[in-house]
Amino acid sequence: MKGVLIIGYLHPLTRSGGSFRTLPLAKHLPEFGWEPIVLTPSLLEKIDLPFRIIETPYRDALAFWKKLFGFNLDKAIRRQVKERFGTNTKNSVIDFILTCVGAVFNYPDSHKGWKSFTLKSGIELLQHESIDAMISCHPVTSHIVASALKTNYGIPWVADFADLWSQNHNYQYGPLRRLFDTRLERRTLSEADALVTVSHPWAEKLTALHKGKSVYAIPHGFDPVEVNIPPAKLTGKFTITYTGSIYTRKHDPAKLFAALRDLVSDRVIEPNNIEVRFYGIMADWVDREIKEYGLSDIVRQYGRVPKDVALQKQRESQLLYLTKWQDPQERGVYSGKIFEYLAARRPILAAYGSDDVVKDLLNETNAGIDAPAIEDIKDTLQKLYQDYKLRGEIAYNGIDSKINKYSHREMAKKFSEILDRLAPK
Repeated sequence: MKGVLIIGYLHPLTRSGGSFRTLPLAKHLPEFGWEPIVLTPSLLEKIDLPFRIIETPYRDALAFWKKLFGFNLDKAIRRQVKERFGTNTKNSVIDFILTCVGAVFNYPDSHKGWKSFTLKSGIELLQHESIDAMISCHPVTSHIVASALKTNYGIPWVADFADLWSQNHNYQYGPLRRLFDTRLERRTLSEADALVTVSHPWAEKLTALHKGKSVYAIPHGFDPVEVNIPPAKLTGKFTITYTGSIYTRKHDPAKLFAALRDLVSDRVIEPNNIEVRFYGIMADWVDREIKEYGLSDIVRQYGRVPKDVALQKQRESQLLYLTKWQDPQERGVYSGKIFEYLAARRPILAAYGSDDVVKDLLNETNAGIDAPAIEDIKDTLQKLYQDYKLRGEIAYNGIDSKINKYSHREMAKKFSEILDRLAPK
């Protein structure tokens, strides 16, 4: 079996979030002849995983400033600053100031304090063991480390982008910072043998920026062990569930709220028969919108819950809600949530947005409905509610043979095929 070094964060076991790729790749690549070693920051909790892990120290690049101003070292500084100043609006002056400051202090990313430890551990590993290829995943620092290792040891290297770098759909900084990011990205990836991202539109962006590079589109996937088989018992109410974060500038459930308000006021939906649940980081502005639309008795935020609880809430729901990226110029945005929803085997309502990869995915798998406008959402909810009233539940019509193409195992298989081409036996 050939050896592959994976550089990236293990999600959700490491600090500051993780990668949708690192853990599933490490779990499934051995099925295709590749033995992984994962280079990652020290784990927050110890659990048994079926692959070798090299844990490195981690230094928060903002630790000095957090200590200086008395902030909690383990929490995001933006949220703490906003709480201290009592700011809870979507786009405040505080947000603008923090973004400008972050453009300087978080260059090239907020995980830069991990670089020296990772590079040292990577060099020690490559000096003493036989490694046939590398994959670098989230964060950007992983790619910078992999580039240095590639330059020194010449090992075939695949750089994976679950989110793009300088072309990121959620890019927060201004044009000057983007110029620096673009130059660093080109220089860093000049040694990469292949680039991977999650969708064809994003692959096209990478191809345009990195001319001559081999670029592949490999979507995220779901964990096969999390598939809702046998199906969980459904809630008695017409329950709509959302799990995950809501980005203040690019996600907005207002269209769903407007549709629900109209359907309830028109007595199409009985308020005592419906419940809309949000699980994730609480957002004050979402509560305000709920109140503004008169839906406080129907819609509720429950805050963050453990992953197993979130999965159970998905499986028992009549309908799963997905708010798409609100940018008509951006067609390539997948979220890990849509693939979790596929594993839940419950109908999906994807609201807002234009023609994009999510719409294509739902059409291919028949796992849900794309509803870009308020009237589309209203029509869809009315039909589904009628189905619920007649049958006691909403029918699920997903095509398993299509859905199974998006498992973690299939994702790892596609990566293994790239590795086999770069490092043949």
